[in-house]
Amino acid sequence: MFLPSFQLQNKIAIVTGAGRGIGRALAIGLAEAGADVALFARTASDLESVAGEIRALGRQAYPFRVDVTSREQIDEAVKLLVEQTGRIDILINNAGMNIRSQALAVTDEEWDKIMQTNLKSAFLCSQIVGERMKEQGYGRIINIASVAGQVALRTGVVYAATKAAMIQMTKVLALEWGKFGIHVNGIGPWYFKTPLTETILANPDYLAEIIARTPLRRVGELEELVGPAVFLASDAANYITGQTLFVDGGMTIYGF
Repeated sequence: MFLPSFQLQNKIAIVTGAGRGIGRALAIGLAEAGADVALFARTASDLESVAGEIRALGRQAYPFRVDVTSREQIDEAVKLLVEQTGRIDILINNAGMNIRSQALAVTDEEWDKIMQTNLKSAFLCSQIVGERMKEQGYGRIINIASVAGQVALRTGVVYAATKAAMIQMTKVLALEWGKFGIHVNGIGPWYFKTPLTETILANPDYLAEIIARTPLRRVGELEELVGPAVFLASDAANYITGQTLFVDGGMTIYGF
């Protein structure tokens, strides 16, 4: 049967930025598909809340308070997780941030903070977890990119640069690591209802402009990212690597 290949039963997954928004939705979605999930985030209360939801589904949750821009903290958390589980099957690099500055106003501090949070963290986690996956001969890495890495937006030049780099990093890692049984893919969301976008989506004029540029004429619901993530993490995607799937209501048809 084909449909069971979409299941993640007894897989061990890591989701970064798992305390809220997209990361929370993906962590719970992986658990619903059968995975046990390690949660990487910086806020202890968020970690425990998501861990509780996962355990209520009958799956194991492993909350780790981790700064994913720190090689040492990632390495320590990964070692502890492997001691408890024996393996890591799935990594979702979701941790990210944005500062909406015009290019002439970007400071060195903003550049460094966004680059480290969005891009460096994804590479460090991929490198450290990728070593474990190489030893296993199996792994699924999913990088949460953005439509901003594909089309030009009016603000957020540093954010866009990180997401474009993430899309290219996805391709290079897929090329390097395919021979080890590691698949590396990306997901590129458009606007979804999250704590990060709540304020800007509350502006009716801005929301109307977003909807006008989206063929499906609405913003996304977080649950609509779960299916693509589970698919790419599962054996149903066994012949897919190096790709970024845009979950954008058709927005990248137009640009913005």
